[in-house]
Amino acid sequence: VAAKVRPQTDKMKYVAAYLLANLGGNSGSKAEIKKILESVGATADDSKLDAFLKAVDGKSAAEWIAEGQDKLASVPAAGPAPAAGGAAPAAAAKAPEPEPEEEEEEED
Repeated sequence: VAAKVRPQTDKMKYVAAYLLANLGGNSGSKAEIKKILESVGATADDSKLDAFLKAVDGKSAAEWIAEGQDKLASVPAAGPAPAAGGAAPAAAAKAPEPEPEEEEEEED
């Protein structure tokens, strides 16, 4: 019985297999990706795999990663401001003081 796979996970298996193939010095062809997926018990949907390969056609894994880093760089790193009158953030809570360690006495 095959487990139900979420759509995001389904897409990521092609990405992971493609990157693994590239890491191994291969081109990331359809046959290589299928072989990698089958080695871990996953199946490949030919239409989804073809669409993925069309999207990455002509790009190396390094170019792909660089594009992703550029996109992430434009995402703000700070979260939203806390609401007025709300509880103090957990980070501002005082950390518990460590208990003093007892020194061991040396026997002569």
